[in-house]
Amino acid sequence: MAAFAGASSAASAILSGARIAPPPPSLLLPPTSIQLTRRSIPTPSYLLSDARRFSSLRVRATSSEETAGAAQADELLSDLKEKWDALENKSTVLLYGGGAIVAVWLSSVLVGAVNSVPLLPKILELVGLGYTGWFVYRYLLFKSSRKELASDIEDLKKKIAGTEL
Repeated sequence: MAAFAGASSAASAILSGARIAPPPPSLLLPPTSIQLTRRSIPTPSYLLSDARRFSSLRVRATSSEETAGAAQADELLSDLKEKWDALENKSTVLLYGGGAIVAVWLSSVLVGAVNSVPLLPKILELVGLGYTGWFVYRYLLFKSSRKELASDIEDLKKKIAGTEL
């Protein structure tokens, strides 16, 4: 009966939310390089206490990329500041940026609404697969059609750049 009471109290402690203490954060992060030194090993590690077992390990983390990353970040920020200072119509850029953020949010809401309709996502997936098959057959399967696609892309680039006569 006493053994059952002990098991019952342990089970109730687990079910009531008792938690095991997590390991220290220094043990969770992987170091970039590890240097191990051994003192003496006559005693097996399972007989040592946790403090003695981990005191025999020395960990040294080094990274040469930290200074390079900071330099790149500073260079990027200075370039952005120069470009921002060179802009004449800052309000237009802010307006376009805000409009882009609103458009992304609105499209996310729209996709979420379409996704909640039961059969519509699967139907749209089938339509997309059909269009992909048609596009591959029409433009990618044969050499002459690939050349046609390349010329169409070049014409579109010229239209966008404004260099078309």
